[in-house]
Amino acid sequence: MMRTIILTDSTADIPQEIADRLGIVIVPLTVMFGSTAYLDGIEMSAAQFYSELVRADELPTTSQPSPARFLETYTELLEQYPESQIISIHLSSGVSGTYQSALLGKSMLEKHEDRVTVMDSKSASYGYGMLVVYAAELAAAGQSPTEIIQGVERLGERRCLYFLVDTLEYLQKGGRIGKAAAMVGTLLNIKPILSIDKEGIIYSADKARGNKKATARIIELLERDLKGQKINIAVGHTADRSAAEAFVAQLAEHFELSDQIYTELGAVIGTHVGPGTIGIFAWPAGDER
Repeated sequence: MMRTIILTDSTADIPQEIADRLGIVIVPLTVMFGSTAYLDGIEMSAAQFYSELVRADELPTTSQPSPARFLETYTELLEQYPESQIISIHLSSGVSGTYQSALLGKSMLEKHEDRVTVMDSKSASYGYGMLVVYAAELAAAGQSPTEIIQGVERLGERRCLYFLVDTLEYLQKGGRIGKAAAMVGTLLNIKPILSIDKEGIIYSADKARGNKKATARIIELLERDLKGQKINIAVGHTADRSAAEAFVAQLAEHFELSDQIYTELGAVIGTHVGPGTIGIFAWPAGDER
């Protein structure tokens, strides 16, 4: 029996219970604290990551799965399910080499390369995790690979996402802003609002003084993007679900909410933005979930 397998990497930040229910295959990235390596989401949870991050003298590094790891995973799945197709959806090529690594892994297949489709999500965290989940739901409903890919592309055009950064410390440590800008921004209580453009590149969407004004500004941006539609919402947090729940409560005052999902921002996003960050991922409610 032909089946479509949906595969992604750990930076999609998909809650494990959702991945298990839909049979999503997740290939982990590696997180390095000094010389110690951990498989993201397997050997180190999000809570453990943020606990270690605040104690670390230097920022951790992350590395994408090797082409050989993807080759091994594709080969095992294709052999286990001889009639299967694989749709492999990954972190934006604008911020990571994971997509290229998956492409290389596919090209190394000795046979059945045509049964693997690799997609660049042009997004990060649950900004593409939502696409992976939707693909898995379409696969479970018996949609063909072509129909799944088309559905994912349509949803990708309708989603919007913002990251509200609590501290400038990690943006400065990562070289995204200078020391002077970080110092002034901290003194003025500046909260950056980041997003991802259509090419999958992270950019500064806006900024505001203090959490209250920053939250209000994100709500304004969502109202602009979604024009008062009933929406699905996912909120990512840095191992602090209460902050995510408080944000959803504020959103409920401005939008009619359908699905509400909570997820943890993983190591790749967390390394750059640090603890206290909130990720808001929204898309129109309808047949997508």
